[in-house]
Amino acid sequence: MTEPLNPHHAVYAGSFDPLTLGHLDIIERAARLFERVTVAIGINPEKRTLFTPDERLTLIQHSITELSNVDVQTFRGLTVEFIRQCGAAVLVRGMRTLSDIETEFTLTLANRALAPEVETVFLMASNKYTHVSSSLIKQVAQLSSSDTVEQLRSFVPPAIITPLLQKLRPGAF
Repeated sequence: MTEPLNPHHAVYAGSFDPLTLGHLDIIERAARLFERVTVAIGINPEKRTLFTPDERLTLIQHSITELSNVDVQTFRGLTVEFIRQCGAAVLVRGMRTLSDIETEFTLTLANRALAPEVETVFLMASNKYTHVSSSLIKQVAQLSSSDTVEQLRSFVPPAIITPLLQKLRPGAF
């Protein structure tokens, strides 16, 4: 018999490549709602990422130092299996746009079929972050010709800016 999952422990899973202020907003809000939050960095070997899993883990840890009830881990495989391994009972998902709703609905139905004991909780993105995505940030960092650092402050936590620019504009840093 397996132990019951903890309804006060939530997992917020994603690739976080890189972590955005929108992601951080969801993490902070989840940390207020749950006793414990695990930020779960999914490792998909078929997905080409800018940062390695270990780099993403470190960058997120540097961005959440004020949140004592949040930890960061990497995982491979199905998110619901990771949630079970953590003993959590809740999956937190952030939604920005109407198109996110359709995608998340499909994922939630699949997760419910695989792990009916895990509840999914959706947090709507704050208005100021609905347009922010990791791919937008990568474009701004790579293509901006003006004060890129200042522009990136609107999109990513301070700990992300220099590593992001070092990856995308190595000659500039």
